[in-house]
Amino acid sequence: MLTYLARRLVTMILTLLALSVVVFVVIQLPPGDFVTSYIASLSAAGESVDQDTITALRDRYKLDSPVLVQYWAWFSEMLRGDFGYSFEMQTPVSEIFSQRIGISLAVELTAVVVMWAVSIPIGIYSAVNQYSLGDYVATVLGFLGLAIPNFLFALVLMYICYNWFGVTITGLFSPEYMNARWSLDRFLDFASHVWAPILVISTAGAAQLVRVLRANLLDELNKPYVLTARAKGLTRRRLIWRYPVRVAMNPLVSTIGWVLPTVISSSFVTAIVLNLPTLSPILLRALLSQDMYLAGALIMFMGLLTLVGTLISDLLLAWIDPRIRLGMVGAN
Repeated sequence: MLTYLARRLVTMILTLLALSVVVFVVIQLPPGDFVTSYIASLSAAGESVDQDTITALRDRYKLDSPVLVQYWAWFSEMLRGDFGYSFEMQTPVSEIFSQRIGISLAVELTAVVVMWAVSIPIGIYSAVNQYSLGDYVATVLGFLGLAIPNFLFALVLMYICYNWFGVTITGLFSPEYMNARWSLDRFLDFASHVWAPILVISTAGAAQLVRVLRANLLDELNKPYVLTARAKGLTRRRLIWRYPVRVAMNPLVSTIGWVLPTVISSSFVTAIVLNLPTLSPILLRALLSQDMYLAGALIMFMGLLTLVGTLISDLLLAWIDPRIRLGMVGAN
């Protein structure tokens, strides 16, 4: 397993290197560059542009140099922790990350945990009690969760909370706690707001996981080894949790690689509707304004999440399924 982990870490590094090349090329595809876009936005706002500042920026980021020189300047600075400067937000990218990455991960990873914590027991119950009232209720709610877009659910939730209870659920903090230091009162205020985006983001994913787990578990419950285990006297509860559930979980665990970045990318509209101070709306603004350094850093971060999630899913698969673990060791 140590050899397997070492090989996977080397592969992750090479993949990130290839991803950086793709990200740089894609961001460079639109005409002009981010300094040109910056000048155009200032001119449209009626502000003057200092030519010395523009020259200094073009020299610093090698914009008049060949593409390979520009790429190496961007990538080497990023390796040293300097992600560049966001001309759209007039702030270094590292400061934007430090201000928003904690809140973003808290909201989105909590949504993933809630998604799994809700979907696994419901999926198991629905499969074990097929065609029962609870199964029909879970099926109907699952279809509703898949059919209703996140942004529409967020709008309906905002309407209900404001008109029925007089509560505003936009944002993650009340105005008096927006820029305050962390304390018990600020945490309680955060908890009173964060439930709404977690509910909206996790609903569709939980509905999908319930359907997948139910289908997989129903398939496993009808296999001969289950009948053999029952014939040997194994109790129904112990049998279900020890064998079929572990095998049925394989497809769900294998999706962790795309769940982490998908939660971030799929919360674009939700973050805009609920006015969340997370990284999702920042990435959208960066892409629209051709803010190269901010967009590149965010996309690289999503790529890193994908690679880390894939590694976690592979290790979890090896833990819950001995067949996969033996295959990993045998491949080495």
